[in-house]
Amino acid sequence: MYGNDQDGFGQYQQSDLAIQAAAANPHQLVLMLFNGLMDELVRAKSHIAAKRYERKAESINKCIDILNALTSALDFDKGGELAVSLANLYDYCVYRLYDASHQLSVEQIAEVETILSNLQSGWEKMGQAA
Repeated sequence: MYGNDQDGFGQYQQSDLAIQAAAANPHQLVLMLFNGLMDELVRAKSHIAAKRYERKAESINKCIDILNALTSALDFDKGGELAVSLANLYDYCVYRLYDASHQLSVEQIAEVETILSNLQSGWEKMGQAA
């Protein structure tokens, strides 16, 4: 019975997230992606620490998918050099996550977390200024 309650909660969270995404502007969507990415990085580290390697791979893959989504959301025409710099940082993070996954390195994931938390702070400040 507990498993069913947990499934119901997961479905509720997904539908709530879908409602938030439908109502969000592009800036808010980027912040939602960052929030999900940061949560998944924490999970990936815990999977490595607990030797749950299959789940670690799933978490790393989710992180890479989110980074690819962030890259594809960049507007290179309007964003110019900033968009190129962000794309390069996202690409760097993807490669570090591949390395972290193969080397089972919590430290490399922490490096990616630091880079991305700085970017996330920048996006949050832009939202407050607007």
